[in-house]
Amino acid sequence: MNDYILDLKRISKNYPGIRALDQVDFAVRKGEIHCLMGENGSGKSTLIKVISGIVRPEPGAEILINGRRLEQLSSKTALDIGIHVIYQDLALYPNLTVKENIAFNRYIESGQKFVNWKDIDNIARYALKELGESIDINRTVGSLSIADQQLVEIARSLVGDLQVLIMDEPTSSLTRKEVQALFAVIKKLQQKGITTIFVSHKLNEIFEISERVTVLRDGKKVGVYEPQDLDHDRLTYLMTGQTVLHSKPEALADHREILLEARNLSKKGNFKNITFQLAKGEILGITGLLGSGRTELALALFGMNMPESGDILLEGRPVRFRSNLDALRAGIGYVPEHRMVQGLVMPQPIDENITITTIERLLRKFSLIDRKKQKSSIKHWVNELAIKIASPHAAVMTLSGGNQQKVVLSKWLATHPKVLILDEPTIGIDVLAKNSIHQLVKKLAESGMGIILISDEIPEVLHNCHRVLIMQKGSILHECCPEHTSEQELAEQFNLG
Repeated sequence: MNDYILDLKRISKNYPGIRALDQVDFAVRKGEIHCLMGENGSGKSTLIKVISGIVRPEPGAEILINGRRLEQLSSKTALDIGIHVIYQDLALYPNLTVKENIAFNRYIESGQKFVNWKDIDNIARYALKELGESIDINRTVGSLSIADQQLVEIARSLVGDLQVLIMDEPTSSLTRKEVQALFAVIKKLQQKGITTIFVSHKLNEIFEISERVTVLRDGKKVGVYEPQDLDHDRLTYLMTGQTVLHSKPEALADHREILLEARNLSKKGNFKNITFQLAKGEILGITGLLGSGRTELALALFGMNMPESGDILLEGRPVRFRSNLDALRAGIGYVPEHRMVQGLVMPQPIDENITITTIERLLRKFSLIDRKKQKSSIKHWVNELAIKIASPHAAVMTLSGGNQQKVVLSKWLATHPKVLILDEPTIGIDVLAKNSIHQLVKKLAESGMGIILISDEIPEVLHNCHRVLIMQKGSILHECCPEHTSEQELAEQFNLG
């Protein structure tokens, strides 16, 4: 008996000048949790589009679903079979309620002219009950957290005859606690015989959730592996073809010059009695769960969330930032958590995004921009950060996540900050881009810059910081030294283990 629900053979796909997939075989067992891994450009997205019927492969491909060969797979056929994809950008209607979103497809397919609200209530409640979740079905989806929105989309897929659930980078905007809740739902689906294909850049998650891993590189299948036969370094090499070296930050001198100091900073509902020092050349990690107050603290240091009491000292002098412009002029830069919303002007070109923070320096007579000076600045930062671009005039939205993040970094580095605050700087980017940013952060620290690195990825703060502060419910719960702390120990200190 064939136990493969999906069996794709000799899958190729060509675009002008690009071979996105090259003779790829991909097979997934019924009820399996199967991870698909690869760098940006490896072919993962194209393969998902083939499986979901959005993209038709080149002639010579063979597609078998439950052992039955299909001449062609359209998106409608894929949905009818029970193949559903949940993308990073969720396909929900934010102004509609939870129940309307869950029952939407059922009603469209049925062709009913009148809405039976009792029927919609029952559909939504049943789907959420199947997941073991109890979200208020009368709330608008836009008012929910990203984690709950994902659950709504999973529930909507259950309204049909769900056989295969494909999740593309589902954890990129979730806290660790929310990730654990999502994994519990995936395992619950597995108990119902539903197959999950899970795409992620986070290696820790792959080892935690997957039963088998398929690795793609440059459009080709590298192989299929069981997690117990891999470790982080081996998996990284399989994805990239390179050995990624993990270096600790350079040790700090015993007598350190203090750049930034917080003394008893408090703001009701945000944080309380926050006291710490940041030395010149130090990388200070701050970690904690959602609601810990870490981002609120970062915004306070950058003049966007004024404390009600306490003091901030920069190079020993008290400062009071009434706006982010005050902080910027004092020498503080801030890379926000959500680069697409807060860090970049997405429709605008790369060059304008890089120089947006230094427009004042680029002005000449009559408030005109010195284009020669601007071009020189852009060229410098593109080369300095190794940003891969076709043209500086291309829209920043055309770049990969890693290169977009480098653009955000470059616009703040162009201000020559004394202190740089990084809030989740590697969220949603692949392994090589992540390593590149980590190496850049260490290089900046070695030049004397003070870095505050905020992340809920335990390996990120342990491997790249001199000290780590753990925040919980607006307070600093604990301080640890990465040299003497394991990942498990740090996780246990704020109930992440």
